[in-house]
Amino acid sequence: MSRGAVWRADAAHILALAGPLVLTQLAQVALGTTSVVMLGRLEALDLAAGGLALSVFNLLRTMGVGLITPAGNLVAAASAGGGDVGAKVRELSRAVFALATAAGLACWALMALATRPLLALAGQEAELVERCVRYLAFAAPGIVPLLWFQVLRNLTVGLRRPGPLLAITLASVGLNIALNLWLMDVPGLSPLAGIALAGTLVQAFAFAALLALVRRDAALRPLVSLRFWRAGGPALRQLVRQGGPVAATYGSEAGFFSALALLVGLLGADALAAHTVVNQAVYVVFMVAVGLSHGVSISISPAWARGDAARARRLGWAGLGLGWIAMGGVAAVYLLAPHAVLAAFIGPQQSPGVLSLALLLLPVAALLQVFDCSQNIAIGMLRGLGDTGSAFWRTLVGYWLVGLPAAWWLALPAGWGLRGVWAGLILGLAATAAQLLLRFHRRIAEAGRDAAAALPGTAAVGGTEVAP
Repeated sequence: MSRGAVWRADAAHILALAGPLVLTQLAQVALGTTSVVMLGRLEALDLAAGGLALSVFNLLRTMGVGLITPAGNLVAAASAGGGDVGAKVRELSRAVFALATAAGLACWALMALATRPLLALAGQEAELVERCVRYLAFAAPGIVPLLWFQVLRNLTVGLRRPGPLLAITLASVGLNIALNLWLMDVPGLSPLAGIALAGTLVQAFAFAALLALVRRDAALRPLVSLRFWRAGGPALRQLVRQGGPVAATYGSEAGFFSALALLVGLLGADALAAHTVVNQAVYVVFMVAVGLSHGVSISISPAWARGDAARARRLGWAGLGLGWIAMGGVAAVYLLAPHAVLAAFIGPQQSPGVLSLALLLLPVAALLQVFDCSQNIAIGMLRGLGDTGSAFWRTLVGYWLVGLPAAWWLALPAGWGLRGVWAGLILGLAATAAQLLLRFHRRIAEAGRDAAAALPGTAAVGGTEVAP
């Protein structure tokens, strides 16, 4: 079989799993996008405050999701192994629900108690802080059902029975639109609070709908257990060992983006509003990378567990290639139709400065997404190898030692303003992607050398053992 045919076969294998995940991720991010679209119909200060609140919410949500993400890999590996698979999966499901519940309650408490003092300490203007806190008061409770939904999603995908995830998420989008239109006009409830409350109610609906479908699936029902109070110590420790570094890695990235939002807030409400709009447009496309990252990761895990380093390598690079193809298409849209991209987010009541700044950012975002996609898929590639710890340290270097200082210097001392922030963001993402991909290459090469050393009379060529 030619190399092209092999690549197409590997890509098809990844897409068979990642395709539904990409569509589900896109539909799911439509929930947040709907909120930003509704915020864009309010005044610039509300849009800026809502964007800042979403940065805080997404930082904590992302860390919670990272903590439970390896459950899908562990379930996939358990399903490919021997022994009592059902007992292993049930124990993993109890443990991951316990982690999700604890993480959700902790995130809710942090949003309620720490947002106001931290934003004030960061130098944000008082009215912006008040509106941000008001938004989070209604949005924070939604993080618990959101994480429960993610648990069910990871378990069902790990068992290769994702079911109607896309249908549930699409229904959630429709419900979110309806609730937004209703709650924004409820007497005694501010439009900002109405948008936040709609998101919380929709997260509860999505979890309840997916749980009902899991309960009706004869194959899934005996495997998925919500009895988190019966979680065993070994499964919890295994999940924390795997999920802790992923949560730290995801938190490093989300914290980097949140720090940049605070930096943009120093440039004024128009700059923060434009940043919120373009960041949301980027976040929509980022869901393609997230879906591919999960698909690549879960595809690699069984191959790596079997010791097939060559296949693990091919699947990793095939997934990265798919990401680059997708990002190239999106970049073309950004460059050829910028006004159409922004029309959904920026209403006529926004100041002209918001649209002007957003138009300046879109070409930068077109380049940024290539590096953002690369580093996210690379994290999934390493997670498929069971390597979750090394990614965190590489993100610290890329985001915090390269990206953030560059963003600050370019934005303020160099005088580039908002474009300087995004130029620093590109540098941080590029540095992170390069480190992660190099780590994947080295792990595969090491596995090939180890396999060759274990079989005298053979030589390792590209991670595959061949007779001399």
